[in-house]
Amino acid sequence: MQDQSWQMPEWWCREKRPSNDSVYFENMCRVIFQAGLNWHVIDNKWPTTRKAFANFNIDKVSHYTNADIERLMKDPGIIRNKGKIKAIIQNAQNFKAIEKRYGSFQKYLDSLDKSNNYENSIKDLVNKFKWLGPPSASLFLYTVGEKIEPW
Repeated sequence: MQDQSWQMPEWWCREKRPSNDSVYFENMCRVIFQAGLNWHVIDNKWPTTRKAFANFNIDKVSHYTNADIERLMKDPGIIRNKGKIKAIIQNAQNFKAIEKRYGSFQKYLDSLDKSNNYENSIKDLVNKFKWLGPPSASLFLYTVGEKIEPW
């Protein structure tokens, strides 16, 4: 019997697509930080994480330096995983490159092959973004309203 108290997390965009690239970026970051951890831990730390990453302003995060990484590693309000922090910064840079090439992250997603339950789309995301494996890429697509069957 399924737990009737479960509710879809408020940050999932299942009924409509995210309104802008920052929402896509934040969802991807949340999926990355959540990998291997309890959802409640991430929920509790998310307000502080949002602040630490400039409300997921892609341009600002893409310019974070080693000094920013060290500052974040000392912040007890976030998940202090250096690999994940560096991945978030690199992924912001990748978002900027996608925006330059496609105009927006949404247009990039629309350009991907979504056949066979997004198999090639998942491969493309995994190749473009750090700390995003097939299960987390699948979850990311699900959280941004794509018609993918969950991994």
